[in-house]
Amino acid sequence: MEELGWVSMENESKKKTTPLLVGLVVGGLALVCIVIVVLLLRSKCRKEKPAEASHWLPVTVDGGLSSHSRVYEATIHGSPVPYLNLGLKMPLAEIQSATNNFSSKLLVGKGGFGKVYQGTLRNGMKVAVKRSQPGHGQGLPEFQTEILVLSKIRHRHLVSLIGYCDERNEMILVYEFMQKGTLRSHLYDSDLPCLSWKQRLEICIGAARGLHYLHTSSEGGIIHRDIKSTNILLDDNFVAKVADFGLSRSGLPHQTHVSTAVKGTFGYLDPEYFRTQQLTDKSDVYSFGVVLLEVLCARPAINPSLPREQMNLAEWVMVWQKKGLLEQVIDPLLVGKVNLNSLRKFGETVEKCLKEDGTDRPTMGDVMWDLEYAFQLQQTAMQREPLEDSTNDAASTFPLPTIQRYPSYSFSISDIHGPQRRDGSSETTESEVFSQLRIDDGR
Repeated sequence: MEELGWVSMENESKKKTTPLLVGLVVGGLALVCIVIVVLLLRSKCRKEKPAEASHWLPVTVDGGLSSHSRVYEATIHGSPVPYLNLGLKMPLAEIQSATNNFSSKLLVGKGGFGKVYQGTLRNGMKVAVKRSQPGHGQGLPEFQTEILVLSKIRHRHLVSLIGYCDERNEMILVYEFMQKGTLRSHLYDSDLPCLSWKQRLEICIGAARGLHYLHTSSEGGIIHRDIKSTNILLDDNFVAKVADFGLSRSGLPHQTHVSTAVKGTFGYLDPEYFRTQQLTDKSDVYSFGVVLLEVLCARPAINPSLPREQMNLAEWVMVWQKKGLLEQVIDPLLVGKVNLNSLRKFGETVEKCLKEDGTDRPTMGDVMWDLEYAFQLQQTAMQREPLEDSTNDAASTFPLPTIQRYPSYSFSISDIHGPQRRDGSSETTESEVFSQLRIDDGR
C-alpha cells in the first residue's frame, strides 16, 4: 500500500511540472525568434546604408573643449556634419544647377578653402558658393565650425549662411552674394574707383559693429581669429559684412582667454597671441587695427618690395603717428579730403588697437564709438564749410611726399627670410616675418 501511495504522489508531481516545462520551452523559443528577427532587421538596415568605417573628430567650437558626446560618422552618402535640424542643408543637384555645374565662367575667387562661384537659386536669389578643393590647407574642422557658428548668429554686418551641402563627401557653403567683393579690392591692387573718406569710415564702422556683436553675443562670445581686409565684404550699397568664420573660436562665460595653437594671417596677427598662444577678443582688435591702416594708407599689411623700415605697415605708420605726422602717409587719393580732427581721432584709435599688451587695447565697442566720433568730425567739417573745400587740406601745413599705391604680394615660406647677404645670412628680424601668409594651414 505504501508503494502504491508513493507512485500516486510521483504521478501527481509529474502532472504539475509538465505544463511548467512546456511553458519554459515555448517562451525560450519565442525569445530566440525575437532575437533572430531583430538581428535580421539590423542586418538589412546596414546593407541599405553601408558605412565606410571612417570617423570624424568632434567639432571644436567652444573655446577648445571638444564635445566628446558627439562622434560624426561619414557614410558613402556623405554626412561629415551632424544633423542639426537647422533647415540649412541643400541638395547637391540644386547647387549644381545654381552654378551651371560649377562653371569656370562663374568663378569669382579662390582661397584657402577652395573656389568661390557666383550662383543663382531657383527663387532668383544670388549666392556665393564656396566649394572645398582637395589638397587645400583647410578642411572638415573649418567647414563644421563655420556652419555651427553662422547657424547661431545673425547680424546686418555679418555675412549670412544660406545653406551647406555635404553629399558625396562634398564640403560646400552657400552665402548671400556680396556684389562689391572684398574691402581690399577697393583699396589697392585693382582698377576700381577710389572710396571716399566718408565711405571708408562707414565701412570701418560697419565691420566694427559686426565684430562687437560677435564678441558680445552668446555665452562667452565668439573670437573671429582671422580679421583682414579680404574677410570684410561689401554689398551693392557698400555695407560692410564680416565673413569667413572657419578659424573662429567660442569662449566660455568669465573666461579671460583660450589657449590654442596659433592660427591666422601674418601681418594681421596679434604679437601677444603669437608669443603666448593665448587667444582673446583683443587679438581681433589688433587685427582690426591693421585693417584700419590699410583703409587709411591703401597698401598691404606687408610689402616686401619696400625699404625695410616701410615693409611692415603697422610698424611704419605708428612711427609717423607718434611724431604727430600721420597725414604724411595717408592714401595720396585722400590728400586734401580728410578733416584733420577726424584723421587725428582715427589715428588715436588705431594706436590703441595696436598696443603691445592686449589688456591696454580697447574693446570693439570702444573702437566702434571712436570711429563714429571720427565720422561725425568729418561730417561736421563738411557742413561747416559748404562753400569751400569740403575738408581741411592735410597738405596745406605738411608737404606730402609722392606715394604710389603698392600691390599685394604672395610669396612662399622661403621668402619670409628676407634679403640675403652675400654670405648667405638673413637680415630679417622677427617683426618683419609678419606677412600675409597664413599660419598652420589657415585660409
